[in-house]
This record gives sequence, C-alpha cells and structure tokens, in this order.
Amino acid sequence: MNGMYLIKERFFDIGDDFDITDEDGRPVLHVDGKVLSLRGRLVIEDPSGQEVASVHRQLISLRETYTITVGDQKAAEVKKKFFTPFGDRFTIDVPGPDDLTMKGNLLDHEYSVERGGREVANVSKRWFRIRDTYAVRVAEGEDHLLILASVLALDMAGSSKKDDD
Repeated sequence: MNGMYLIKERFFDIGDDFDITDEDGRPVLHVDGKVLSLRGRLVIEDPSGQEVASVHRQLISLRETYTITVGDQKAAEVKKKFFTPFGDRFTIDVPGPDDLTMKGNLLDHEYSVERGGREVANVSKRWFRIRDTYAVRVAEGEDHLLILASVLALDMAGSSKKDDD
C-alpha cells in the first residue's frame, strides 16, 4: 500500500458501503457500513471481499472507545481523552508502549497522528478539491491498515456525536 488514501466524508449518514481509494481513484479497501447501524461495527475488506479489519464501538465504557481488530487479533483501542482544552484528542492504544495520539481539528478532518511527538500520519481535506473527500497520508513503515481503521473510528465518533446533539 502506498502512503496516500482518499476517504469520503459523511458516509455514515447513508450507512452505506464505500471504497477507500489511492490518489488515482483505484480502490484499495472496501468499507461495509451496513452492519454499522445494527451493531455499531464497521467491516474493512480487501478488494477481493475478504475481511481484513473491523472497528467496533464499545457502548459500555465510560468514555467513547472503539476496538480495532486486524485479522482475528485485537490490534488497538481508540479512546477519547478526558479534558482537552485545545480541540479533541484521541489515543490509539496499542499493545506495548507505542501508543499513538490523534490531535487537531478531528471533526473537520484536519489533524495529525503522532507517536512520541513524531508525526506518522496526517489527515486533511486541503490537498484535494474533490468535494466531501479527505486524504490520509501515512508515513513509510507505519501500519497503514491500523491507522486507516483508527481514522474510520474517529468518523464513527463524529457521527455518533451528531446523533446525540
């Protein structure tokens, strides 16, 4: 997988399927949004239709938590941090010490993903003139699938926030 991906904004409003594409518009991953409304779960498939990852909204926890499964393994939890005066902040809690932090304007898709203060991915709508689309740029050597799943978890959080308003 190369480092730049395009994701359609607001896909949760339709509860539909969509593709994550590369910058030339070729499908790289397929996201099945139909189960989302039923079970708070999103399934990510490779182009042949095999499930490669899923994001599951945990309804029991005190703060919003999304569990990411890659293959059959729990790969991370995406959690909202308490009390952040400067915009939203979410942690991507992975096994071991290398947790990631998502910070910036999360609802507007202008934010970075950092590990130990170093940026490993960046999310922005500014790079493309395509309406309702934002780009995710992932650094070389990072776990692209995990970062893309975390970005989708944030979208789930954003759409559930809208529902609560």
